[in-house]
Amino acid sequence: MNQMRKISLIAVAAILFVGCRKMDIPAVPQVAEELKIANTLGIKLQSPFVTTEVAMNVKSDVSSTVTIKIMDISNRVVSKEQLSVKAGDNIVKVYTSALPSSAYRIGLYDANNNLLAITDFNKL
Repeated sequence: MNQMRKISLIAVAAILFVGCRKMDIPAVPQVAEELKIANTLGIKLQSPFVTTEVAMNVKSDVSSTVTIKIMDISNRVVSKEQLSVKAGDNIVKVYTSALPSSAYRIGLYDANNNLLAITDFNKL
């Protein structure tokens, strides 16, 4: 009887071990409602009013290298950064603490310097 109980316990443990193995389910990144972009290409800030940083969604229809430029009200480039993006949503942070309080425009450009998308924000 004792031998039968051991065999049963081993069988149950083996079934539990096989049934409870880890499954790798790919994570689907969730984009906050205020960052969602309906089109296949675009740029959207979490808020048009920023202080030191703001989250931004850069949405692309292809994986590529893009340039993000921040221009002041006289259309002078005050910040420029290259970014590798994947097709779909790309959530990045824009740091604005070095900018003086003013109105700005932020643009998304392809490798040939063609404007893909643009939006405005105010640095408080």
